[in-house]
Amino acid sequence: MDAPAAPGPAPARAGTAREVLLVFGRLGLTSFGGPVAHLGYFHEAFVVRRRWLSEAQYADLVALCQFLPGPASSQVGMAIGLQRAGLRGLLAAWAAFTLPSAVLMVAVAAGVGALGVDAGAGWLLGLKAAAAAVVAHAVITMARSLAPDAPRASIAALAMILVLLVPGPFVQVAAIVAAGLVGAALLGREDAEPGDAKPGAAAGSSPAPPGSRRLALGALVAFAVLILGLPLLAAATGDPSLRLADVMYRAGALVFGGGHVVLPLLETGTVQTGMVDAQTFLAGYGAAQAVPGPLFTLSAFLGFSAGGGAGGLVGAAIALGAMFLPGALLVIGALPFWERLRSAPRARRALRGTNAAVVGILAAALYDPVLTQGAASPATLGLAVAALVALMFWRMPAWAVVLAAGAVGAIAL
Repeated sequence: MDAPAAPGPAPARAGTAREVLLVFGRLGLTSFGGPVAHLGYFHEAFVVRRRWLSEAQYADLVALCQFLPGPASSQVGMAIGLQRAGLRGLLAAWAAFTLPSAVLMVAVAAGVGALGVDAGAGWLLGLKAAAAAVVAHAVITMARSLAPDAPRASIAALAMILVLLVPGPFVQVAAIVAAGLVGAALLGREDAEPGDAKPGAAAGSSPAPPGSRRLALGALVAFAVLILGLPLLAAATGDPSLRLADVMYRAGALVFGGGHVVLPLLETGTVQTGMVDAQTFLAGYGAAQAVPGPLFTLSAFLGFSAGGGAGGLVGAAIALGAMFLPGALLVIGALPFWERLRSAPRARRALRGTNAAVVGILAAALYDPVLTQGAASPATLGLAVAALVALMFWRMPAWAVVLAAGAVGAIAL
């Protein structure tokens, strides 16, 4: 193994897809802890150890991927692969980081499908209680950083109320768009987050991705065509596979922040449409906390479990590809234009507004279905509270809390 080296400028030479595949393969097997932890692993692997990027270049990529909708940590990985070895590098980074988790989630879905989902099974009650704790922890943590003042807390509260009173995927999108407009118009410099100046202050630019701006524009056009065309095509044909692809693509294209934030969009698109029942959904969400890699591989579980002729291995592949495709297209499309966009104050204020709305939308999901399903009795509420204490104060990793809660549920519930 290479000896750690001090951070420094990225080397001038290009890399190969094979080396990208090998490095991300190790990360895909060992990266527990969620998106923030993933970014720490990436920093150690690519800035400190291998010097593929400088500190400033890495900060730029993180800022870009937090600005874009989609799975932020996975997009950072894709961007590193793209800059290192072109489109093949992007594909290698995504596959190596994502497929280990996806394979495990498909195996869990196959087991759940074979054994059936008994709503009263102790292990399932334990997983759902753990899911309630994980989501509550995410809401608390995100609220502290994304809605720490009166204006943004108000945006979060209004988004939560709107989503609870008028459920539906388009209401969530409308809340995010409205929050962005309000943020751009009303959130001034005094409302800036402490880390807002970091990306702009980074010395040096991110290396330009391989290819021309024509490729970037093509990726952005493809992103727009798919997000507009898939719903129309699914409605016109009634094909269950297209409907599954539409749900997953829309979730991957419209979620800001990644991680747990995708929960409301997935629940609306799968549970509320009857594609997957609530018990199966929460079992998959709980299992997703106990595997390495991105949480978005929950899509593979849901695709495998989907009813109406869209499930199985084909459904898992469709769901997984559709979930991550918009994030990849946005990375390819945005990198050449990021230097100009990141310095626009109005764009950064809009992002603060949408981030606050995301907190409210996730809080709405915490209430329904997570708490209504996962903490519906005194025993499961107590287990959820214990799991939350373990996460917040004992600093236990989420995967360990989930496994422990499942074991406790199997024994005691």
